[in-house]
Amino acid sequence: MVAEKQYPRLQARYRDEIGPKLMSEFGLKNLHQLPKLSKIIVNVGVGKQLENQKLKPDYRDTVISTLTTITGQRPVMVKARVSVSNFKVREGAPSAFMVTVRRERMWSFFDRLVNLAMPRVKDFRGVKATSFDPGGSYSFGLTEQAVWPEINTSTISHTHGMNINLVFERSNPVMSRFLLTELGFPFAKEGEGGRR
Repeated sequence: MVAEKQYPRLQARYRDEIGPKLMSEFGLKNLHQLPKLSKIIVNVGVGKQLENQKLKPDYRDTVISTLTTITGQRPVMVKARVSVSNFKVREGAPSAFMVTVRRERMWSFFDRLVNLAMPRVKDFRGVKATSFDPGGSYSFGLTEQAVWPEINTSTISHTHGMNINLVFERSNPVMSRFLLTELGFPFAKEGEGGRR
């Protein structure tokens, strides 16, 4: 007898509870019309840490270690495509480290982000509900990596933030906000200043 596949908690909830709610709320007739969280991109900009167009080794190691620990994947380095003299950046210089998580790993990351990391942000009142693009994807930032419980703050030599982009398929800002709210994403209440 083949054991039934175990889905991450929020993925199972999306499939069993939130999907049918979305269909009735927005008058969708087909499962393939449902908006879907397809991937999460986490990136850390390193442009400010460049010295003579080279990245300090200890800062690079801190960023790689952080992203590997919180996502379970090793990040890739993104290099500058063009030179920008105002920012003292040359073409080919390191500009960021990036990780893209999908499928079960994405759902586990999202669960830990919403239920463990974001509540640990100091004076947290929720995130702004205005950071959606026309396709329904949502972007926001965390100011330091210490909010993740798996990061041991006594061993890190540098503090850095990160940008997180939740990418949706077949969606728009209204649908994505409804879906994220149902998943427990902490949007700021109207009139309260949330974080970007």
